[in-house]
Parts: sequence; C-alpha cells; structure tokens
Amino acid sequence: MKNVKTMLKAPVALAATCALALGLTACGGTATSEGSAATGSAPAATSASMTMNEGKIVFATSPDYPPFENLEDGEYVGLDMDLGRAIAEELGLECEYTNIDFDGIVPAIVAGGQADAGLSGISVTPEREEEVDFSTPYYIDNQAVAVMSDNTELTEENAAEALNSEAVTIAVQSGSTGADFAGENFPNAEIVTFPNFTDAFAAVQAGQADAVCGNLAVVEQMLSGAYADQHTILTSATGEEYAIAVSKDNPELLEAINDAIATLDENGTLETIVAENMG
Repeated sequence: MKNVKTMLKAPVALAATCALALGLTACGGTATSEGSAATGSAPAATSASMTMNEGKIVFATSPDYPPFENLEDGEYVGLDMDLGRAIAEELGLECEYTNIDFDGIVPAIVAGGQADAGLSGISVTPEREEEVDFSTPYYIDNQAVAVMSDNTELTEENAAEALNSEAVTIAVQSGSTGADFAGENFPNAEIVTFPNFTDAFAAVQAGQADAVCGNLAVVEQMLSGAYADQHTILTSATGEEYAIAVSKDNPELLEAINDAIATLDENGTLETIVAENMG
C-alpha cells in the first residue's frame, strides 16, 4: 500500500482534462422529462426502435452524487444531467430521467423496460462490462476517504494503516467503486453500505461511521457544502473512467451515444459542461 503522502491528489480540473484526452480524443423511481440543451448543430437522425419510446431517451440516474447528478428544487442538475440533455439534443430526442438507487442501475439496464441507458457517475469496471456495454468515457476520477475534522485517530499521516482496523467503520454507497476500494484496501475494517452517497456522509456526521469512501470529485463537492466539518485524509489515483451504460442488446443506441459524445467533444460543448460543473 502506498504511503499517504505519496498518493496522487489529482485536481478535479486535471481529471477532467485527462478524461477529454483519454476518453474523448482518446461512479426505480419517478421519471421527469426535460428540454434538451442546445448544442448548435443539427440533430442526428435516429431510429424509432433505438429507444423504448419514440422521440425520447430515458436515462436512469441516482441524483445524490454532486457535482455529477443532484436534485435541486425538483430540477436535475450536474455534469451528467447536462451531458444527458446535450446528447438528447444531438440525437433529436426528448431527454427524460428516472430515479433508481445506484446499485440498481446496471441491473435495470440489463433487464430493460425502465430506462434506455444509465448515466450516473458510473465507473467502467470489468464486472460491469460483463453485464452492459459502455460508451466512450467522458470523465476520469480517483478515490478518496474523509473523516470528521476533529478525528485525531484517523489522520493523513496514518490513514493507510489506521483505516485497516477492525475498530474502524467505513461508510460507502452500495454497489459503488468506493465500496470496492474500501473492501480491497481495508479488509479488516467494517464496511457499511448505504443506498445514497449522502447517507454515507451523514453516517459519519452522526457518529455511526468513522470514515466515508468514494470518488474524489464527489467527496470534494460534499466537503465544500453540507459536510465542511469533514476533511480528506487519503486519496488514491485509481483513474476510473465514467461512461454511459447501455444494454448489450442495443448496439445502435451505443453507437449513437458515442457519435453524440464525439460531436460534443469536437465542438467544445463537453469541455464547457465539465468546466461549468466542476469549477
């Protein structure tokens, strides 16, 4: 295990730049329909059979993961939400979001009937690739662990070793790569899962867990908002690629989404979306 002081603490802006370089030139509920974001180009021609409903694309999301997806006054906001609207515009489709707990998104795409694609800070992993196909990556992120700022037992100096203790409880989002990372790197700790990432932070706040583990960009967003009395004690450069999950039975939709992402990258829309949400 790397010493905490030598672990990469990649700035979010750098992660976004890497995503553009690597992936683009190179983590059941109420549905809401929205207008699509204008991209300045003519919509691409699409097949009526490509999505569940003609003229509409439905993305499954778990809107508790800022700055990627969140609900504010009933509106879907965040990088992923803006990206979904821009993709819909490129495809000449209406954009709709449906809420599904994060660990249920991939199974929902596999089963079909609830959404056309999953867009919710989903990291590409070998296990998920066995179940769904993934679009071109649009963002790269790392892992981080945060604790209460007044916690003197878990610090930046001892985190790598101290977190791997039977006396430590680590809160994670169920089905996330944060849960995988914590389990692999701190096997002696007790890992407690929550359906929403905000619940994991709240557990630390309430003294129900000692630490929370998840993707760096989201941890930083949480710490800059409601959980400012927590701080990061460990980061790890896992280089996780975020992408859109599509059914293996729908290669036409995958191709269309990839074409849309390529266009958004070429015309600068994707860079603008990342900058506006990660600033």
